[in-house]
Parts: sequence; C-alpha cells; structure tokens
Amino acid sequence: MAGPADPRAPVGLGRVFRLWFPLALSWGLMGCESPLFTMFVARMADQDIQLAAWGSVVFPVALVVEGPIIMLLAASTALCVDGEAYRKVRRFMWWSSGLLTLLHAAVAFTPLYDLVASGWIGAPAEVLEPGRLGLKIMLPWTAAIAYRRFQQGVLIRFERSRLVAAGTFVRMVTVVGFLAGGKYFEIGPGIVVGSLAIAAGVTAEAVFAGWCVQPVLRQRVFVAAPGKEPLSRRSFTRFYLPLAMTPLLTLLIQPAGSAAMSRMPDALPSLAVWSSVHGLVFLLRSTGFAYNEVVVALLGEPGAARALRRFAYVLGATTAGLLAVLAVTPLGEMMFRSVYGLRPELAALAASAILFAVLMPAYQALQSWFQGVLVHERKTRGITEAVLLYVIVAVVGLAAGVAWSGWTGILFAVCTFVVGGLLQTAWLAFRARHYIR
Repeated sequence: MAGPADPRAPVGLGRVFRLWFPLALSWGLMGCESPLFTMFVARMADQDIQLAAWGSVVFPVALVVEGPIIMLLAASTALCVDGEAYRKVRRFMWWSSGLLTLLHAAVAFTPLYDLVASGWIGAPAEVLEPGRLGLKIMLPWTAAIAYRRFQQGVLIRFERSRLVAAGTFVRMVTVVGFLAGGKYFEIGPGIVVGSLAIAAGVTAEAVFAGWCVQPVLRQRVFVAAPGKEPLSRRSFTRFYLPLAMTPLLTLLIQPAGSAAMSRMPDALPSLAVWSSVHGLVFLLRSTGFAYNEVVVALLGEPGAARALRRFAYVLGATTAGLLAVLAVTPLGEMMFRSVYGLRPELAALAASAILFAVLMPAYQALQSWFQGVLVHERKTRGITEAVLLYVIVAVVGLAAGVAWSGWTGILFAVCTFVVGGLLQTAWLAFRARHYIR
C-alpha cells in the first residue's frame, strides 16, 4: 500500500479525494446496514412490529447511549500524534466505554427499560417486548464502537483511510452473513436476527481496526517526538467535552422524534418506515460525515483551505441532487418496494418523506467543513452551540407537531429536522469564519 502524500506539497482536490473516498465508502457501507436490516426483517413475520421495535426503540436508544464516544474518531485524528497522547486518549476510551456499557445494561435488563421505552418514548405496546429483546442483544455495541473509532482515527491521521474502508467491508460481510443465516435457520423473530447481525458486525470491525493499526503505532506513533502542546487532562477535557455533547444532543432527537411520531397521526406506519427513510438519507449524508476527519487531517497544510472548501461545495450539491432525483421521480417509491421490501402503502409514505429531506445531504457536507475547521483549531465550543440550537428547534417543532396533529408524523418530523439542520449549519459558519480567513 502506498504511503501518505508528501506533506510539503500543496493540497489539491486530488489529495482531498484520495483521503476522503475510502472514508466515504466506509460510511456508505455502514449506511447500507439499515437497508439490509429492513430487507431481511421485512420478509419475516410481523414486519410492521419488528421494524417499529428497531426504529423506535432499539436503534435510537443504542445511539443515545454511545453518544459521548462517537467523536472519538475526530479526537483521535486530531490528538494522537505521539505515543503519550495515544495512551491518554486510549485510557479515556476504555473508561468511558465501560461506563456507557453499564448504562446500556441498566436500560436493557432492569425496569428502567419500561420508563425509557414506554414512558419517555411512548412506543406502542406491541413493540415493547421485541424492543427489550433487541436492546439486550445489542449490549456489545458501545464498547465496540468506541474501540474501533479510536483506532480508525489513528489510521486517518496518518492517511491510511483505505484500511478504514476495508474494516467496514469486514463488518458488512459479517452483517449479511448473520442476517442470511439467521433468516434461513429461523433462529428467532426479525428483531433477534437483525440485532444479532448488527452487534456481530461492529464487533468484527473493531477487531479488524485493532489489528490494522499496530504497524502504524510501531512505525509512526510510538517513535514520534512529543507534540508542541502536550496533552493534559485539562486540555483534553476542554477539547473533548464539547465534542462529546455534540452527538449526544443530536442523538437525543432520534428517540424524541420517535416519541413525537408515536403521538401524531399514522403512528405505526410512520414508525415502521422511519428506519428505512433514515437509512436512505443517512446513506447520502454519510459522504458528508466522512469529510469531517479529512478536514481535520489536512487543514493547515499549504493550499488546504481552498481545496477543502471547494470540495465541500461540490460534495453537497452532488449528494443533494441524487436525493432530489429519487424524491421527484417514481424511482424512490419503486426502491422502497422492491429493494426494502415495504408494502405499497408504506413505500408510498417513505417516498413522500424523502422529498422533505432533500437538503440534508447538502448541509451535512458544509457542516463537516465548518466543524472540521473548529476541531483543527481546537475551538470546539462552537460545535456544541450549533447542536444545541438544532436541538432546541427540533424539540420545539416536534412539540408543536404533537399539539397540532395535522400532519402524518414522519412528514412533520423530517421538516422539523431540516429547519433545525439549516440553522445549525449557519451557526457553524458564523463560528468558523475567523479561522477560515
């Protein structure tokens, strides 16, 4: 495998693309998990209930629990420049993932589940027990995510992004194998087969990342001279705490959206298609998610700012255009019926929902550009401020939708998320403006 590009050479669009493409491929493969889950579970018994249990309870709760460690990828990319910094961030990774796994277990295996799923989310009664079972199976999720994102950040820092994509391929092969095997051998209902596949896939990816990073640690990290700014507990806390709050606040909107849709018209159909709509939009937004670490790794090198900004604009316009084609043509509904396996009524509802989400991939690319600038400069407070603005708009909007009850739940929820996302992007641009100049 070729080594990283010469750091003395000016950064052009080609170098940005070469670092970004394997990461985008990795995110894209991860984005296929939700469609694959739907494709298999929709062809098993009680598709509405099993899909609603995953989309309204299991996946949102698992995401919220892992929220504080999601930004370990950006933190590892930005900070793990020498052996001492690597060990300090690794220590944080183990402690935080252990505590969050205990929280996951408390929700899944104790009466706290009833408070969360029934009381807070308000999930329909028929999805509560399937949701509980799925959440128990997903117990390894948080620790596996923490470990693999931490190690992948080191790979990205030293421009080994192809190994990140290879790890995601290992994950997807594992997921498909468990889905197909579980369905063929009828090991249980859809929520059991799907949850087991997702948990096994992310665990396999974590093991692969830990294996791939060893040569990089020996050859680049542990032999590097200490950085100009040694990483202390105080500086790490000041850097990471705003980052940790960012996905946590954002992910709280997932169960909040489920809770709102549970109390709006057409609750069960909205919850049943929510994971499919979210999965498709995520697939296109994932190209923007992948861009954040590219900005962190390259910004500061000659010519990087201009090339990175131009790439963000092209990426946003392209992905939004692709979603628009699906939204305004019959392709969207055809895909939800033939690929996702949804019933015609559910497929029509899902196709209507993506029409309202067309701007999401565009503003995601811009968010990653502005957010990457702030992470590179270690000025992460503005990121939390932007997410807090998004959360406030989303919560107020969802509450208004519940009180009004005039629209189908998923349509109103998507509109609310788009308005919040646009305002979040505007605030990130405002906070990053000085550093871009």
